[in-house]
Amino acid sequence: MQQPPDHHLAQLNIGRIRYEIDDPRMADFTDNLALVNGIAERSAGFVWRYVDESGNATNTRPYADPRIIVNFSVWQSVDALERFVWQTVHKHFYGRRADWFEHFEGPSVVLWWVPIGHRPSVEEAVARITHLKQHGPGDHAFDWQTASAQLWKTARCAPAGRVA
Repeated sequence: MQQPPDHHLAQLNIGRIRYEIDDPRMADFTDNLALVNGIAERSAGFVWRYVDESGNATNTRPYADPRIIVNFSVWQSVDALERFVWQTVHKHFYGRRADWFEHFEGPSVVLWWVPIGHRPSVEEAVARITHLKQHGPGDHAFDWQTASAQLWKTARCAPAGRVA
């Protein structure tokens, strides 16, 4: 997916937490949010991340299922986002996602281009992942594979049966 001129990359990821966010079994996740978010904010290519009144995004629940939580941000490029996701401590926590999140049917990550300076709303982000689920990847909403991401492949997070 070619990055249009004067655009950045927005990303939304969603997941269904196994337990309530304040459950002690979620502590390793919640206790490290500030660390991981701080690394993101200091990473080359980071532009912006959504926060709610909790200081992160854990109180935002845009779905009928109250255990689905969201995280979204804007990056200068796919490469910048990939470096953060797969070459920082974030990768360690991603590797432990099964400790805190249930298996999720359908896409859990969506990527899309936004004009430089645009900050997506929760509604816009949810609409993008809904579009990806209903129509598959395209210019409006795409995934890691469609983005021609490289680190995603070597990090072995590609869906079963796909390049890893």
